[in-house]
Amino acid sequence: MLSTQERAHVAQVWDLIAGHEAAFGAELLLRLFTVYPSTKIYFKHLGVCPDEAQLLTHGQRVLQAVGVAVQHIDHLRAALSPLADLHAQVLRVDPANFPLLIQCFHVVLASHLQGEFTVQMQAAWDKFLTEVAMVLTEKYR
Repeated sequence: MLSTQERAHVAQVWDLIAGHEAAFGAELLLRLFTVYPSTKIYFKHLGVCPDEAQLLTHGQRVLQAVGVAVQHIDHLRAALSPLADLHAQVLRVDPANFPLLIQCFHVVLASHLQGEFTVQMQAAWDKFLTEVAMVLTEKYR
């Protein structure tokens, strides 16, 4: 999946995110809902206009799941299997939404990390998040 250098880039970016999961996650969700309002349908528990506390709480959960993927980069299928079951069988999230989330995540990373988020890091994260999305959608088949 990822080269040694790409793995290093993923880990390096995650180290920059660490401690800020709730804020990054909240901004990710807010950006997703703003740019792609149709995605709100999967977050009915947040209401029509989620408040900051709700975004921070759910955003942290989203980023914690990304953290699990980073920690288990060599065993994504096993690590993300419960999450894949949840999204496919319970929440029934349309797999077309994962690329939208990835796109918004790149914007959040670039806006926060700016010069520290190099082109190589962005490419590694794109490859990594695409693999995560593929694992999450495997249960749909």
